[in-house]
Amino acid sequence: MKELQPLNEHVLLDISEDKTEQKTASGIIIPDSVKEKKNTAKVIAISKIENSAIKVGDTVLYKEFAGTETKIDNKKYLLIAYADLLAKVVETEKI
Repeated sequence: MKELQPLNEHVLLDISEDKTEQKTASGIIIPDSVKEKKNTAKVIAISKIENSAIKVGDTVLYKEFAGTETKIDNKKYLLIAYADLLAKVVETEKI
């Protein structure tokens, strides 16, 4: 098994696509070519970054067109600079 370990203030994100078919309310299957590309992903690994606001397992929002995509063992990853992360997705309770 291969493992990517980010260097120089980079973060590794899992961007593997959800392979379930998406359908409209009327049952029309939406092809992959027109699906909106998501820009959130789960953090898989982080290089040594002082006072990092994220940790492995967090879901983050990242800049569109940022980072370098790679595929290892049939999984897609995005290696992205820490500065290209925009936000951490957090669950909150309804008030």
